[in-house]
Amino acid sequence: MNKKTFGNKLVASPYIVWSAIFIVVPLIIMVYFALTDESGAFTLANLSGLGLYKKAFGISILYAVAATLITLILAYPMAYFMTKLNVSSQRMLFMIVMIPMWMNFLIRTYSWITILANTGLINTFLTNIGLKPLKLINTPGAVILGMVYDFIPYMILPIYSVMSKLDKSLLEAAEDLGSNSFTKFKKVIFPLSRPGVISGITMVFVPSVSTFYISQKLGGNKTMLIGDTIEYFFNLGPSYYNIASAISLVLMVMILICLFVMNRFTDDEDGGVLM
Repeated sequence: MNKKTFGNKLVASPYIVWSAIFIVVPLIIMVYFALTDESGAFTLANLSGLGLYKKAFGISILYAVAATLITLILAYPMAYFMTKLNVSSQRMLFMIVMIPMWMNFLIRTYSWITILANTGLINTFLTNIGLKPLKLINTPGAVILGMVYDFIPYMILPIYSVMSKLDKSLLEAAEDLGSNSFTKFKKVIFPLSRPGVISGITMVFVPSVSTFYISQKLGGNKTMLIGDTIEYFFNLGPSYYNIASAISLVLMVMILICLFVMNRFTDDEDGGVLM
């Protein structure tokens, strides 16, 4: 073993230890509980009974897809607009995007309760101008809105990162060849920014499909998402760890499948999402 190889392994050792303790070990524990019963005997009963929670899986995927699409629609033009500004303005907008991420996740979610509540800012304004208050809180729309707000920075940042590195000469060449704005976007800008889009979709969809706190506070526990179901069983005590782990295992497999499928739409050489 040469000194360079030994040095690389030495530098990487803290990350390897961290991954083993906080990633690999918890996964092993989860798989163990998912495939055993209360006595520790091997069983597939936990997995075979997950059909009872197909509604929670379906709604979670539906909400996550909706939140991801809305986030992409909002974030893409925002990221593109940022690249058109001068450096100082880009830094300012970048800071504005980052500031919500510095605040506690619970505070960010609670802030929307103040805005959407029956006596919140929006309904107070509507009442003051003579209109009827709207049912905004404890609705599917409120849950999706919370997801979009909490996770939109994860969509903006990777798209902006890729767009800011686009070769301007390619855009000039497209203009010289007679491309209009739409053709230039379709043939040059979007294909080159696709790795950032894929990364953003991944970074938004994964936390959205597994979230639970947003749905509890903004959805009023009227709809059990898969994250809520997992938390519910874990809170019931050790007797329910097996079924909670089985649901978690299936959710993890679903996420890995989604990551694999999305990775197929981008080239590794273009800086796409790598597994």
